[in-house]
Formats: sequence, structure tokens, C-alpha cells
Amino acid sequence: MSPRKLTIGDLGTEQQNRASSALDTLSALEIARVINQEDKKVAAAIERALPQIARAIDAIAAAIGNGGRLIYAGAGTSGRLAALDAAECPPTFNTDPKTVQYVIAGGNKALGRAAEYSEDSRSTGRRDMAKRKPGKKDVVVGVAASGRTPYTIGALEHGSKKGAKTVAVVCNPGSELGALADIEIVIEVGPEAVSGSTRMKAGSAQKMALNLLTTGAMARLGYIYGNLMVNVHTTNEKLMERGLSVLEKTAGVDRLTAVKTLKAADNQVALALIMLKTSLGRAQAAKRLKSVKGNVRQAIAQGNLK
Repeated sequence: MSPRKLTIGDLGTEQQNRASSALDTLSALEIARVINQEDKKVAAAIERALPQIARAIDAIAAAIGNGGRLIYAGAGTSGRLAALDAAECPPTFNTDPKTVQYVIAGGNKALGRAAEYSEDSRSTGRRDMAKRKPGKKDVVVGVAASGRTPYTIGALEHGSKKGAKTVAVVCNPGSELGALADIEIVIEVGPEAVSGSTRMKAGSAQKMALNLLTTGAMARLGYIYGNLMVNVHTTNEKLMERGLSVLEKTAGVDRLTAVKTLKAADNQVALALIMLKTSLGRAQAAKRLKSVKGNVRQAIAQGNLK
């Protein structure tokens, strides 16, 4: 039996929050305290959803490890958070920009200004997702606080039809989006401090959940080493310093050695680390890393066996 279609009035995120019912009469500090108390509930809500988040992490890691992709879909705040997470993956984990993608209701123009009018079209969601050509190797993640956004439902429907693994990240139970997904992640944050403003607790919860999905998957794939960003792009002074610090701490070398090795590795921190840990040359280190699909720890371990 399909779930009853939820109305706005059914949603926990749309209820009036008693704790903030007089928000407009409070001082600035009182307002901040009330909202802060509500924000404290987000981490606990995430904790309750960790088993489902872990399932999604494994699914995403398996997909990317087999040459597939993670494709987000969302509208409004949810879509913008999905786009942000996708954009941060290449500089953080050195993934191909095509590996983590997104579709958002209203297109890229919706990233900088409201385009919520476009979220009501299920067919547009299907069309936008169809342009990404999802398939059996991919994971499609629909992000919607309400779980009832037509655009996101349409996008997830198309992904499912084409054989992709599907995940829903929602903040209300019993939703159509959740029922459609192979893995449903429900993060119940309750009523917002400003009723219905799901850019607040729901947005924070979604941001945390998406961080967990991609960081967890990339850790499983070995695109970090320990908890260090060994695939950081050294494209400015701050990031270059970060890369050198990783080499100094992890390989136990001095600054001069770190600088020389990083230069020899064409400023690729992961390659430099493998070179320092195994005494392999750049070409050998690159070959080793490719053979283990980018898993830095495995590349070091296998390099040391030679």
C-alpha cells in the first residue's frame, strides 16, 4: 500500500514551535538563545539516522569504486546544499567533477536566487535527471525536507527506472520520496524556530547528512589518509601549506624534503606521500595509485611490499 499523500499541515517541520512563539518580542540575545537551543536538536536527530546513513555511505562508495556516480537532486535550500556538497568534492578528495553531480529545480540560476516556483514539476525533475543519464552503476540521492517535493520525486523516479540505487534524505517520516527510495534517511528535527523555514534546522540536518555521505564514502575508498586531506588541491597558498603540513606530519620529513617531493610529484600531495613512504618514483607511485583505484593507504602498503 502506498503511503498517504502528506499535506503541508501533516509535516512536523511545518508545525508551530512553542519555544519560539514570541520570537519577535525578544532581545537579540534571547532570540539567539532560543534558536541555538533548537539547533542543538539537530545532531541528536542525525544520530538516530546513522544506521541508514551508513547503508547509503556503503552504496555510494561501491558505486564510485566501480566507476559510477553520485547524483544529487533537490529544490530550494535542499538543492543548494546538494550543489555545495558536490562542488566541494573535487578540491577535497581529487574526484573528477563528473563523479559527484547535482540537479536543482530552476537550474544553476537557482543557486543564487529563489526559484522555488520550479519545484512543483515532477516532469521537470525527470527531464533534468534524464540529462545525467543515470544507470545501474550510479546512486541518485533525493534531498527534500518535506519528502513531498514533486521535482525531487520525479528525479528519483527516473533514477530508479534506469536502475540506479536511490536514497532519500528527508526530515519527515512517511513521505512519498522516502517510500520511493531504496534507502530512506529520516532526520526528524521537529518544528522550526520560524515555522516552516526549513533552511534552519532541516537545512542544518541535510548539510550534516550530505557531509557524512560523501566524506564517509571517500574515506571508505581511501581518498583520505587517516583523517588527512591527502588529495587536497594545492591551488593557493593556504592549500599548499596544508599539503606540505600533511607530508611533514605523515611522512616525518622536514619542510625542505616536503617541498622538493611535492614539486617532483607535480604538486599532487597523495603522490608525494606515496613517494616518501615507499621510495617509489613519481611514475611508479602514480601507477601504484591507479592500480588500487586511488586508495592511498593501499598504494603505500603495496608499494612497501615491492
